[in-house]
Amino acid sequence: MTIIIGLGNPGQKYKKTRHNLGFRVVDEFAKENNFPEFKFVKKYKALISKKDELILVKPQTFMNESGKATRTVLGVTPRTVLVVVHDDIDLPLGKFKISRNRGSAGHKGVQSIIKELSSKDFTRLRVGIRPARYRGLVRSTEKFVLQKFNKDEEKIIKEVVKKTVETLELFLTQGLKNNE
Repeated sequence: MTIIIGLGNPGQKYKKTRHNLGFRVVDEFAKENNFPEFKFVKKYKALISKKDELILVKPQTFMNESGKATRTVLGVTPRTVLVVVHDDIDLPLGKFKISRNRGSAGHKGVQSIIKELSSKDFTRLRVGIRPARYRGLVRSTEKFVLQKFNKDEEKIIKEVVKKTVETLELFLTQGLKNNE
C-alpha cells in the first residue's frame, strides 16, 4: 500500500495559498489518474481518495498538526510506503526536490509528521515557493506562506504541479532509485 499525503490547510480561505501546494499536487494527481472524489473520513481527520493500492490524503487538521492525521491513516495500513508532498520555502519557485529520511528543515507540517511517527523515514516531494527576490521582500515566513501566488507565479506553479505529478507517477511505477 502506498499513501500520498498532500500538506495544506483546510477551507476555501487557504485554497490557493503557497502553503496549500501539497493539496494542489494531490488534487491534480487524482484528476490525472481518475481517482474517485475525495471524501471526508472523520476518524482520519482527512479527505481520502482510494484506488487500488494507493491512498491519497489531504489532512483536514491545520498544517502544524498534519502528523495527527498521518499517524491515524498509517495506523490502519500495514506495510506502507509514505510520500509527503509539501511546499518548501528553501527551494526556488518552480523547482522541486525529492528527499528521504531527512529532518523537517523548519517546515512545521513535516515536523508534526516526524514527531507523530517518531521517524523521518519517508519520502518527501518538496515543491519550491521562494520567489527570486525573496530577501527583503518577506518579513514573516508565516504570513508569506499564507499568501496567494501572483499571476506570474501562478503560471510557474501550474507547470511545476504538472511536473510533480509526473514524478509521482514515475515513483509509483519505477520507484525511487536515487534518494537523498
